[in-house]
Amino acid sequence: MGTAKDIFDTMINRFDPIAASEMDAIFQFELDDAEPYFVTISDGSAVAEQGEHDDATVTLGMDTATLSEVMTGELDGMQAFMQGRIRADGDIMLATKLTQIFPV
Repeated sequence: MGTAKDIFDTMINRFDPIAASEMDAIFQFELDDAEPYFVTISDGSAVAEQGEHDDATVTLGMDTATLSEVMTGELDGMQAFMQGRIRADGDIMLATKLTQIFPV
């Protein structure tokens, strides 16, 4: 899928505002091999920005390959978490909704 920026651009393009209509959250992505990004979901919109947010709802740590595989549907996010490929801190249940908010 390319660089971290490419992955987040693709995610934003796939954003489903109906699935996220009741959501108000900040997903922080701590990438092992790239700059950190955070995605803000509010009022039925999603914005990805490079950097670290000081008040993330959930923080997910992984490498870009894992993020790409989860966001393309090659890898189940829960399986990746159970295998230790994804680290999560904060509202972990919210993290399980990522593939609903950004469907393949």
